[in-house]
Amino acid sequence: MMMNDPLGDLLTRIRNAQQRGRSSVSSPASKLRMRVLDVLQREGYIRGYSEVEKEGRKELDIELKYYDGAPVISEIRRISKPGRRVYSSVGDLPLVRNGLGISILSTPKGVMSDNDARSQNVGGEILCRVS
Repeated sequence: MMMNDPLGDLLTRIRNAQQRGRSSVSSPASKLRMRVLDVLQREGYIRGYSEVEKEGRKELDIELKYYDGAPVISEIRRISKPGRRVYSSVGDLPLVRNGLGISILSTPKGVMSDNDARSQNVGGEILCRVS
């Protein structure tokens, strides 16, 4: 099956699993998905993830994080889509919930959060917004 937006699929899987109260969710593996999951783990939105092989294909098992029974991720949205790419310079990066959330960017220096992009003075494509 051809998938047009693998990152959008990952975000939807995480959103749906948290709405159902699942402790983990799996997704097909790719480098971009792993880099986004690295940022989510570093910022404390997921417990972690591991790469496993199921039926000859590599999959990512993602451990979701909850606090007092509520999901840590209250909102996760795809910003830059395949039909409409959204780019931002370092000076124009928007704050997510006045700094309580993060934007995940794809920059020339790799995939990173908006805070890291500001500290390294680099802009790029805004992949998604998490709060």
